Amino acid sequence: MVMRSRLLRTLFAVLVAVGVAAAVTGPAAAYPPDPPSVAESRAQLDAITVAAPGSDDGYSRELFPHWLGQEGNCNTREVVLRRDGSGVQTGADCYPDSGSWYSVYDRDWLSDPSDVHIDHMVPLAEAWRSGADSWSQQRRADFANDLSRGQLIAVSGSSNMSKSDQDPAEWRPENTNWWCYYGRHWIDVKHDWGLTADAAEKSALDRMLDTC
Repeated sequence: MVMRSRLLRTLFAVLVAVGVAAAVTGPAAAYPPDPPSVAESRAQLDAITVAAPGSDDGYSRELFPHWLGQEGNCNTREVVLRRDGSGVQTGADCYPDSGSWYSVYDRDWLSDPSDVHIDHMVPLAEAWRSGADSWSQQRRADFANDLSRGQLIAVSGSSNMSKSDQDPAEWRPENTNWWCYYGRHWIDVKHDWGLTADAAEKSALDRMLDTC
């Protein structure tokens, strides 16, 4: 697995160098765990309950404790930076001293970890409106630090801020080659966490699967 990851990173670097990186539709390197297949994603999408968005009343990011300790001195953000980056070197505190990160949302390369944002695929506020308002604090913390599926991904700050807390009916990555992956990750997260989707969101996700 380690050798495969290294080969993928090397291949992607070569593609970027010759100017064909935009044609790559898959993850740049390690990135989050692969989403379910297109067929399974369609089944998951059909199983998601359609409901109007709930209210933002009472929402606060503090209700979703995130960047919790994970392994050694690493917190969740640092684990994702190490996982999603290329050539990442860290100090004893686990914070990257060097490395580069490819933002699949907008095809942007970043070399300063402070410029890298860790995006919640399904934003915390969106989760709140989709059923997380009734969760316990522990369940919300588990959601905000979920490394087992594609809920967390390193991207450029500009793309993350552009996305904000919007769903796929309102915002999709500038990089259309990644719409298939984005839709499948979003569906997987909502399905596995038992979150709802509104009609427009579900329709947008169905169209994103059509790009696969």
